[in-house]
Amino acid sequence: MNTSQRRARILEYLRAAEAPLSATVLAQRLSVSRQIIVGDVALLRAAGEAVSATPRGYVLDRPQPGIARTVACLHSGADMERELTLMVDQGCTVENVIVEHPVYGQLTGPLDLSSRYDVSEFIRKVEENAARPLSLLTDGIHLHTLRCPGEEAFQRVVKALEEVGFLAK
Repeated sequence: MNTSQRRARILEYLRAAEAPLSATVLAQRLSVSRQIIVGDVALLRAAGEAVSATPRGYVLDRPQPGIARTVACLHSGADMERELTLMVDQGCTVENVIVEHPVYGQLTGPLDLSSRYDVSEFIRKVEENAARPLSLLTDGIHLHTLRCPGEEAFQRVVKALEEVGFLAK
């Protein structure tokens, strides 16, 4: 299989996937190294393919149902799991986290968290890698883009965040 065939196969796998696919899984399926997959994905992106990296693996950007809303939050890094759980418990997907860095400008980290399981896996990876939340760069202030089934679900998120003091005013 040549490189263009392999890249086409990566896109086929991503189109058929119901969940994100890690570089390791794709490498195993295609009998190449993880680094080859990472390079292939970078070149697919450069060619205009809408491939995004999430904490759980690669996905193709697809139009999602529901409404997109942004919420501003403020809390310590220790409260990250509680905050994310509050959001997914209201039926919303936490698409990303955004901070405004004084040197680099807006930094966005894709999350794609839709359930308590997703949140717990994300937190496990954060702890396993001794990673620090992006919000620590901005003294806890950050934004989340949420994908909600409707305005009512978003308002439930706002209310829940407000009740625990995580909503930035």
